[in-house]
Amino acid sequence: MRIIPIISIIFFVLVTLTGCLGKEEISDLALVTAVGIDKGEQENILITAQIARPAEARGDAGAGGGTGEPMWTAIAEGKTIFEAIRNLARFSSRRVYWGHNMVIVISEEIAEDGIVDVIDFFTRNNELRMRTWILVTEEKARDLIPVKTGIEVLPGESIDHLFRYSPIVAEAPKSDAMSLSMGYLREYTHPYLALVNLKSRGIAEGEDMPEFGNLPQAELSGTALFRDDKMVGKLKDRESRGFLWFIGEVETAIIPIEFPEGDGNASIELRDNSFQLTPKYENGEVSFDITLETVADLVELGVPTGKSYDELFTLLEPILEDYIQEDIEMLLNKLQQEYQLDSIGLATYFRAKFPQYWDDVKDDWDELFPDMAIVVNVSAEITNPQLFRLPTKPVKE
Repeated sequence: MRIIPIISIIFFVLVTLTGCLGKEEISDLALVTAVGIDKGEQENILITAQIARPAEARGDAGAGGGTGEPMWTAIAEGKTIFEAIRNLARFSSRRVYWGHNMVIVISEEIAEDGIVDVIDFFTRNNELRMRTWILVTEEKARDLIPVKTGIEVLPGESIDHLFRYSPIVAEAPKSDAMSLSMGYLREYTHPYLALVNLKSRGIAEGEDMPEFGNLPQAELSGTALFRDDKMVGKLKDRESRGFLWFIGEVETAIIPIEFPEGDGNASIELRDNSFQLTPKYENGEVSFDITLETVADLVELGVPTGKSYDELFTLLEPILEDYIQEDIEMLLNKLQQEYQLDSIGLATYFRAKFPQYWDDVKDDWDELFPDMAIVVNVSAEITNPQLFRLPTKPVKE
């Protein structure tokens, strides 16, 4: 009598282990690698989807092609994001699939009106990875999406690789669907996204060459700040690098400084960094101390000098300290005086350190933030003269 239940169990296991249930062939899918969101006609949402052609992207001439463009850019409109994406199916010969999407680019117009619909749709999409990059552009997203940057075949992959190497520049945050949703949903935090714009950096053959190139390239260019779901400001260059210290994303950076003796510059690479933020609460006043310590390398010196290494380091260290401190103070001035927005999460630090006093200040935090005393102390040590041995001297007398 026990043989019937055993057979039933074996049958159930065989059915659940089969690899063919619900399968989809890659040839049936339109693989989205990047998507742009703009305003369309009559306040509609305009979606620009970059869809890969796998054979062309591989350069596989024997797989049904390999001679065409590696991507297809499709545009559709709708009253909502969902409707616009659904309307792609009207002319796409394959089912639009989001599992390989690497980048979502939002136009500044959309960001200023509010991105709650973007957050809601893309975080609920079970095909989308929460590590998908999300950016804001001052351009039209539909203009940026098709642009190839560098040597990558697919534009979406180009932007993905920009983020991989962004720590070298340290001027834009790594913003993805996870960090955006956390910044939006958590209490007393505000979202931020990287800014990306088109700049003429590439070189096209057979054309006149302007100063910086003649091909538009996607370029990381700062940070977009949000209050709730609406974009309210931007951080550029050094302000953005100051911001990265607070969100823990400064792994390394190249700091250019003017050499104080002679006409030239020095490049210093930050190598080992420690950033500590300490909340204080005295006599009902909230304040913060910032202690930043860095160990750096001297990687370039454009001025011949007869100074020893120790003399050079002693000369350059205070200049480096002032430069880093100025980055942070420029950021704090922008946040406290211009935007009056705690984008760096000081509320979270204070709440963790003084939970017993949090109820006393939480309702007034936005009013208290612009006047908070924030003391910055930077200590830099240069220990290694990489790429610098002896000054280059002419042979001729």
